[in-house]
Amino acid sequence: MQISNSYDYQSNPATKDTPWIRRIFIAVAVLFMIVMLVIPLLAVFYEAFKNGWQLYIASLVDPEALQAIKLTLITAGIVLPINMVMGIAIAWLVTRYQFKGKQLVTTLLDLPFSVSPVVAGLMFVLLFGLNSTVGGWLESMGFQVIYAVPGIILATLFVTFPFVARELIPLMQTQGDSEEQAALTLGATGWQTFWHVTLPNIKWALLYGLILTNARAMGEFGAVSVVSGHIRGETNTMPLLVEIAYNDYNFTAAFALSSLLAGLALITLLVQQIMTKMQERKFAKSARIENIPTLLVSTEASTDTDGETRADLNKALANKS
Repeated sequence: MQISNSYDYQSNPATKDTPWIRRIFIAVAVLFMIVMLVIPLLAVFYEAFKNGWQLYIASLVDPEALQAIKLTLITAGIVLPINMVMGIAIAWLVTRYQFKGKQLVTTLLDLPFSVSPVVAGLMFVLLFGLNSTVGGWLESMGFQVIYAVPGIILATLFVTFPFVARELIPLMQTQGDSEEQAALTLGATGWQTFWHVTLPNIKWALLYGLILTNARAMGEFGAVSVVSGHIRGETNTMPLLVEIAYNDYNFTAAFALSSLLAGLALITLLVQQIMTKMQERKFAKSARIENIPTLLVSTEASTDTDGETRADLNKALANKS
């Protein structure tokens, strides 16, 4: 979704900043980002490769590290499609229906943002732990949630749940439902309307929400730490294994896994930037196409005006002669 500023502060003399103020703001912002973001990131990669490539690769191909990487990817692979389906459904519900309790739904949607991930993990332990009614019944059925993979998936789902819906709701509210109503009027079914009208209109916001969800799912620590039990080789994700390796003074392994997580985050940012550029090009192309009829009309009008001007000039010269 492209957002344009309706007011340019620097083009108005009343609000335009002096050059030295602008330079100070830019310098402070750049310095802050370098100190807080760039230098720590470079330090992680430096520590990871400080002892050479061989030790770095050996740290990543360790069986415990491979299990953590596999579990992280499996968790993200399960969480993403669930969040996509539920995010679209909730966004559709909030933007296309009026019902009692709508404000409560939108408030609950922000609950994972306001609740600490550690508290979220503790909630699942209280609900599905062995001492709880539900957890005890599931355990008697041979299905373990806490200190197992299902608990990690549930905790990750909780902390990543709002991202897709929160990206879609503002866009769908802005777009309205006029195109969908037109498609239904022309005889399209509900699924046809969704696939051919709704989904193309929300695809960029949906992809952006999925990118944020994936980044949070792979990097989640607090909630997963509570429900995983830190069972080596079984329930440790990459962030958990980083903490374990660091506490065991295995700094090379800790920084190697940290660099892998940082690399995945940088790839996520790169994909996001590519999507943003593609979206901007699409909007620019659409704007040019919409302006073509106006330009043609303006050209024709100017041509007619020039023709009339030339005729008047010739007539005046003839009268003078």
